[in-house]
Amino acid sequence: MKYPEIEYVEENALELDSFREMDYFAVNNYNLTIELMMENAGLQLANFIAGFADINQTIKIGVGNGNNGGGGLVAARRLSAWGFNVYLDIFTKITKSLPAAQLKRALKFGVKTEADIIADVWVDAYLGFSQRLPLNQKLIAIIDKANSSTATKVSLDIPTGFLGDTNSPYFQSDKVITLAAPKKVLYKLPATTEIFVADLGIPKEVYEKFGMEIPPFQNNNIIKIIPTKY
Repeated sequence: MKYPEIEYVEENALELDSFREMDYFAVNNYNLTIELMMENAGLQLANFIAGFADINQTIKIGVGNGNNGGGGLVAARRLSAWGFNVYLDIFTKITKSLPAAQLKRALKFGVKTEADIIADVWVDAYLGFSQRLPLNQKLIAIIDKANSSTATKVSLDIPTGFLGDTNSPYFQSDKVITLAAPKKVLYKLPATTEIFVADLGIPKEVYEKFGMEIPPFQNNNIIKIIPTKY
């Protein structure tokens, strides 16, 4: 699927700390629950994957115990409901209430948990924008396996393991679908990585508070970002 394209200057993108503040501000001041935001993120991810994946392809979605993992679980449920073959790669035990609830829903919708399958599309929702480095060895091994595969690799928000250094182990995404606004860290990815931004449901007043213009989501909920550095 072809998405609208806009050039986005790096200096207008958000630092991760600023996006974290923006996200929390929207949640706390606009009655946007974490579960609602998780549903929005997961639906956008599912729509994005459905826009290029074939219905007969195998989709593997890697998830952890955080909110990004919850978004991946929402996407798994949605894609399975639409008839896709969806498998989960759960790299750590799901104990938090919201991801656990999303996992339960996904399994009821027919999502499978056999992680050791050959994927046509490998989705990285292992960790979110609050990730800390270095990664543990188990996750590094998973990332190495993904990077050596022929799957189309997609990251939700930012690639796991990537905080700006391409020499550190990270999920080498072909496509990144980041949430709400472009992040400066994504401008350090290889030029071959396609970057998209998806509407998370944050109102324009919040963007203005943080010195940004809201991306033109009124015509499409997903926009391709052409990063420029000047």
